[in-house]
Amino acid sequence: MRITMAQLNPVVGDLAGNTSKIASTYEAAARAGSDLVVFPELFLTGYPPWDLLERPWFVEKAGAAVRKLVRLTEGRPETGLLFGAPRPALTGEGKPLYNSAILAHRGLILLEQHKSLLPTYDVFDETRYFAPAPEILTVAFKGEVLGVTICEDAWTGAELWPQGRLYDVDPVSVLAGQGATLFINISASPFHAGKEEIRFGLIRGHARKHGRPFVFVNQVGANDELVFDGRSFAFDAAGEPTAVGAAFAEDVTTVETKSFGSPGLFAPLAMIGSVHEALVLGLRDYMRKCGFTKAVIGLSGGIDSAVTCCLAAAAVGPENVLAVTMPMPFSSAGSVDDSIALAGRIGIRCVKVPIGPIYDAYLEALAPHLAGRAADTTEENIQARVRGNILMALSNKFGYLLISTGNKSEIAVGYCTLYGDMSGGLAILSDVPKTMVYELAAHINREGEVIPRVIIDKPPSAELKPGQLDSDTLPPYPILDEILRAYVEDLRSVEEIIGLGFAAEVVRKVAAMVDRNEYKRAQAAPGIKVTTKAFGVGRRMPIAAKISLG
Repeated sequence: MRITMAQLNPVVGDLAGNTSKIASTYEAAARAGSDLVVFPELFLTGYPPWDLLERPWFVEKAGAAVRKLVRLTEGRPETGLLFGAPRPALTGEGKPLYNSAILAHRGLILLEQHKSLLPTYDVFDETRYFAPAPEILTVAFKGEVLGVTICEDAWTGAELWPQGRLYDVDPVSVLAGQGATLFINISASPFHAGKEEIRFGLIRGHARKHGRPFVFVNQVGANDELVFDGRSFAFDAAGEPTAVGAAFAEDVTTVETKSFGSPGLFAPLAMIGSVHEALVLGLRDYMRKCGFTKAVIGLSGGIDSAVTCCLAAAAVGPENVLAVTMPMPFSSAGSVDDSIALAGRIGIRCVKVPIGPIYDAYLEALAPHLAGRAADTTEENIQARVRGNILMALSNKFGYLLISTGNKSEIAVGYCTLYGDMSGGLAILSDVPKTMVYELAAHINREGEVIPRVIIDKPPSAELKPGQLDSDTLPPYPILDEILRAYVEDLRSVEEIIGLGFAAEVVRKVAAMVDRNEYKRAQAAPGIKVTTKAFGVGRRMPIAAKISLG
C-alpha cells in the first residue's frame, strides 16, 4: 500500500484553514497515486484545542468540516483519507466527545476509531474533554487489515513507566490479536529534548514485537507553549525505518509499506541542536499564529539577552527584531558596547534609551514615602521596572511582541522582577536552564563568533547595584541547575537530593526559593517547553501553601 504521511502544521481553532490544508494535500497525494493519506491527531481542530471543545458551536462546526472531508473522497475512489477530529460520544454518559481517527473512502466513513488511552500527566488533560473508546476495532482497506491507534495508545511499553504500569490495556496488541496487518498511529506528541529517540524506539518496538509494518504520523509546529517536532516514521515488519519525516518542518512523504527499511535511515539531532530548533520554531509560530511580525527585546550585554536576540533573528529575520539597550550608572561600559557589537553581527537594529533620569524621578517621587528606610532590593527593582515599562511602551506603540529573556534557573528561584524583566508576551528561555543557555551560545557560534566571546565569558550580573554578581545570591549555576533538575523535573525530595551529594544548606535554600516564588511564575509570560517538566503548562503547584521541606 502506498501511504502518504502528511506531517503538517495546523492552527488551533482554524477549522476552515485546517480543512483546506487537509483537502489540498489529499488531492495532491491522490493525483500522485497514493492509496491512503494520513494526517495527525486532532488535526482538524489543531492540538491542543483545550476548552474550545467545551463550546457547542465549535464542535458543531467541526462536525460539518468532517462531513465536508468525507464527501471529498467521493471524487477520489482510489484514495482513502485518515485524519483526527473530535466526534460526539454515543453513550450519553460521561464526557460528550471522543478523540477520534476517521477513515473516509468513496464518500463513506469506514472507521471511527476513538482514542483508548487518555493521558492526564504533565501537559495532558484529555479526560477533561474526552471519553475513552468503548471498543478497539480493525478495518479492511485495500488488501490490508488496518490497526489504527491515536498517540498515547502506543505508549504502553513497561520501560516507559518504571514506577509501575500506567495502563491496563495495550491497544496495539489488541489490534494485533484481531489480525491487523498494518499499524497506523496518528499523533500530536510534544517535543522535549531527547524525545525523538524515545518515540523511534517505541514505534520500532511495536513493529518488531508483532512483525508488522507501522506508520506513525506526528504533528509539527508550535501551539502556545508546546512545540511539535514532527519526525514521523514508517517501519517495515522487521522494525527497520523505511521513512523518517523532517524535524521541525512540514513534510509530506509517501511510502510503500512492502518496502524494506534501512537501519541507518534515522539519525537523531544533537540535543542542543534540537533545543535550538524547537525554540526557533516555537517563537516563529507563536508570532505568526498570534499576528505579530516584529519583536522587541531588551539587550543587556549579557548572555541571556544575546541568545534571545539570535533566536529571534533566526525565527523571523534580523530585519524584524528591535533591540533596546537601557544603561544606568551601575551598568558596565560593556553592557552597551557589547550589545551594539552583537546587534551589528546579527544585523538587528539596536537603540539606546538611558534610564538614569527616569530612575531618579521615581526616587524623588517616592522619597517622602520611603524616608528613613535604607536602600534595598526595592530600589534595584525600580530599575528593572523602568526598563520593563520602556519596552512595553515600544511594544504598544509599534505592535511588536516583547520577548522576555529570563532563563529557567532565574525564574525557578525568583531571581527576576515582576513587571520588570519578566514583562513580555513570550518568555523564550523560561524552560532553558542557565547552563543550557551557554550551550546554546556555543551552538550559535559553531561556525563563527556571532555572540562576542566577551559576552559569554563575563560573570553573570543583573547590574542593579555596583559590583553585583549573580553568584552573590545564587549557588554556582552548574550546581543550581542540577538541584533544580532533581527538584522540579525529577520530582525528588530535599532529602533525596541531599543524598545525591549536594550540601544540605544549599539544597534547602534552593527548594525554599522555588516554592516561595510560585506567585511570580503564575504571572509570567508563557514560555516554550523543551525539558521534561516546564514551568507553566503541565506544572500545577499551589501558591498559598506551606510545603514541608524536611
